[in-house]
Amino acid sequence: MPYKLLVVDDDKDICKMLKDYFELMGYLVYIARSGMEALEKISVLPDLILLDINMPELDGLEVCKRIRNQTNVPIVFLTAKIEEQDKINGLMAGGDDYIIKPFSMEELNARVMAHLRREERGRERKNICSAGEFLINYNDRTVFIGENQITFTKTEFDIIEFLSSNKGRIFNKETIYERLWGFDKEGDSAIITEHIRRIRSKFAKKSKKEIIETVWGVGYRWIL
Repeated sequence: MPYKLLVVDDDKDICKMLKDYFELMGYLVYIARSGMEALEKISVLPDLILLDINMPELDGLEVCKRIRNQTNVPIVFLTAKIEEQDKINGLMAGGDDYIIKPFSMEELNARVMAHLRREERGRERKNICSAGEFLINYNDRTVFIGENQITFTKTEFDIIEFLSSNKGRIFNKETIYERLWGFDKEGDSAIITEHIRRIRSKFAKKSKKEIIETVWGVGYRWIL
């Protein structure tokens, strides 16, 4: 069964380029030329969404927020913006990754494949990690402290899964990014830093224990 991609961009030339390329690579490709059309086409149940940020009327960030109410599939932003705050805003809206226009089709395909492989591995796992009142169900992708469930975005949980599965080992930001998505890209350290900050903030609301330790000048490790 081929993977289904939903491409959302108001530029018809980009839509045609992506559709032609990914169909040649064996994907089923659906096109939406506006934010509202994207929300309608979620019904095709895509395996991954390529989402332009800069669209009129309903921009990509708002579309992402609304999509997250319906599905947890990977969302990769296509953006011409390069400011760090734009990257952070995309992650906070529920996105998983971004690629800057103009981009290499080979790099974009590598990112798509890495996210899809990650999804497949996640579906195969059926493990539980527990320490006292703290519990991670990798199969259900849920985290509990006592009776309190803590809600994380897809990417936040991916980081929790990776670090907790390698308890005690130290990983720098670049390695975490590469291990999660299967490729390395300059400038992505800020993404990991922001995600870990948000993970810690959510944990701190329910527990005083330090869960992710910063080893200054080296990286992060799971210590619970």
